[in-house]
Amino acid sequence: MLQDTATIEAKYNLFIERAAAAKSVWGLKSKTGWANSHSGEDEEVSVIPFWSDRALAKACARDDWKGYLPVEILIAEFLESWCVEMAENDVLAGINWDAKMFGKESPALNVALDILNQLNANNTAIVFKNYSGVDGFIANINELPDEL
Repeated sequence: MLQDTATIEAKYNLFIERAAAAKSVWGLKSKTGWANSHSGEDEEVSVIPFWSDRALAKACARDDWKGYLPVEILIAEFLESWCVEMAENDVLAGINWDAKMFGKESPALNVALDILNQLNANNTAIVFKNYSGVDGFIANINELPDEL
């Protein structure tokens, strides 16, 4: 049973708001690496799930991800390293999936842009290693070719 689009979008928007406010996101990690899956739309496409809250991530540490633990990823690292590298490797971001692995799958740079725009709306400055700030990062993403 698929969740309706409005519910999935609401969970996505909650992720963006909370990630920007907390300046972090959560992933699931084990001794062998980070939790990942395949897209519900295309088995050839990989997805790495992220959550806005530790409790949401922990609720998904079952079945195939039993033994995985929630790990916090600071927002600068998530945006600058995770999202950029995922885009380069055609890996999608799974956003606030539930324990049945339902939720939005989105291109990583779209997630990054939404978080960056929310950081701007919140008037939150972030220090990046490779960008002059939130506006510089947004400008850089907007200059990338559409294939990324």
